[in-house]
Amino acid sequence: MTGTIVETAAGKLGGTVIEGVQAFKSVPYGASTAGANRFLPPQPPAAWAGIRDATAYTSRAPQAGLRGPTRPELANLSGATDTAAETEDCLTLNVWTPATTGARPVMVWLHGGAFSYGSANSDRQQGSRLCNRGDVVVVTINHRLNIFAHLHLTEVWGSDYARSSNAGVLDLVAALAWVRDNIAAFGGDPGNVTIFGESGGGGKVSTLMTMPAARGLFHKAIIQSGASVVLGTPARATRLADIVLRDLGVKRNDLAKLQAMPVDRLLAAIGPATKELGPAERPLFDRYPFGPVVEGDVLPRHPFGPDASPLSADIPLMIGDMRDEMTSFTATVDRIWFRQLTEAELRDRLYAIAGRHADRVVETYRRLMPRANPTERFIAATTDSNFRIRSLTSAQRKAAQSKAPVWMYSFEWRTPLFDGRLGAPHAMDVPFCFDTIDLTNATDMGADAKRLAATMADTWIAFARSGNPDNPSIPHWPAYNAAERPTLLLDAAPRVENDLRGEARRLWQEITGTEM
Repeated sequence: MTGTIVETAAGKLGGTVIEGVQAFKSVPYGASTAGANRFLPPQPPAAWAGIRDATAYTSRAPQAGLRGPTRPELANLSGATDTAAETEDCLTLNVWTPATTGARPVMVWLHGGAFSYGSANSDRQQGSRLCNRGDVVVVTINHRLNIFAHLHLTEVWGSDYARSSNAGVLDLVAALAWVRDNIAAFGGDPGNVTIFGESGGGGKVSTLMTMPAARGLFHKAIIQSGASVVLGTPARATRLADIVLRDLGVKRNDLAKLQAMPVDRLLAAIGPATKELGPAERPLFDRYPFGPVVEGDVLPRHPFGPDASPLSADIPLMIGDMRDEMTSFTATVDRIWFRQLTEAELRDRLYAIAGRHADRVVETYRRLMPRANPTERFIAATTDSNFRIRSLTSAQRKAAQSKAPVWMYSFEWRTPLFDGRLGAPHAMDVPFCFDTIDLTNATDMGADAKRLAATMADTWIAFARSGNPDNPSIPHWPAYNAAERPTLLLDAAPRVENDLRGEARRLWQEITGTEM
């Protein structure tokens, strides 16, 4: 231990120093979720005597086998992988601070992974750069995922397990409560907390914005490539739980068997159960089979459906996407990676998404992208249908409240690596907003990339500090409104454009019947 010793409500922590910043890793904010605590709301951590070593990452949530495959050459794109043990004793967080005195803005990061995998421990999420750039405190959170976090057992075991389908997001509330109660000892201001997250982390931000238990625990929010308009329903979640219990050979009255089930057996049940469940009624908006459920208590309503939650009407919001989200998801398909789709293949693939509207989608993107090949048009159309429509819908509905402002952005800078095939892919924004691109393999580390990383970090910090993202590194960025739809384009030279790619927006608005 080389850092300062800090005293929390549960005991003293000894941290380390990273890039001149005090770092405290794998700090417990909750007890182990194994055994009798499995599927239940989080419990407080046990107090400890002496000084707890907080110099290394020690845990992450069980998730083996759930992360999707990628191309071999992209395996290390995000930098070094997290090697911490997968364990149900995973309710930990990491804190970076310039000093343990003072009252700095606090930025709380929620990692991605579709509510099913990921962790807060990777190098690209290292908080030291934000601390040094903006004199802020950074917190990153680990919590329960997948079947351990979102198995809906209410109809199986009654009121004692009424919150099992939302255990993972209740973990987030417990972590934010820990921040409220302890962050002042780390030099942070519990009255100025911003939550931000990418992909599934953006879904977590969306969810917290409609949770009564989270009210007052954060004051600003950033959703990156992961807006959740609607979440799961009890009927669908109950069917999924029934499939899981049947496949595991667990009878409805055999709670002890499920509580004692080996972790790997539970993880193995996820894929087959999800496949049997099938797609949601509105798959472009309802994204997570093992995700939060609107059950009337923990989650009384959807985040942005049919409108923005009034619970967070006073919370300023930044929201946006990547220009080429889908390149990372489709990279394993050689015909897509090597840009070999034919017009017929393009139409067939879009039919699976747009149904009877497929021909119209094909023609629209052909007109909008006259120099693009079928693969490039497929990536653009599916990026819009799978990501952008949710951000646009959420921004429009948030702006309609006329309570707190919302700012819309699009990450447009394209990495030149791999002959430019990735473009601006899903999740590449994470090391940019943390200013950690040199800890990944996602860019050429050229002047444009370095400048954009500094710009994004400064913009995120400005928003966390004041609730307004304007700063000298970007042009004036007006708040979003349905009349002009101003959008900040994050590129080598950031600029603001009104109604970015408006014809594509109108197309998906008509196809989905959703105003955006």
